[in-house]
Amino acid sequence: MTMDKNDKLSDEDQARVDQYLSTPNHQVKRRPYSPWKLLLVLWAVVSVLGGLSYYFAWVNDVL
Repeated sequence: MTMDKNDKLSDEDQARVDQYLSTPNHQVKRRPYSPWKLLLVLWAVVSVLGGLSYYFAWVNDVL
């Protein structure tokens, strides 16, 4: 059976999906996503790598 993009699940299939998702191993509590934390981590990584490259350039008399 081929399904179109706009086709919905049948009531029986939707009930099976709901039952599967309601099991305890699919009910994991997570903290809310924090884009500022990701930005801080990326800034820290870029800063450390930039500092290392500057240090290596300075040690090898490139600067």
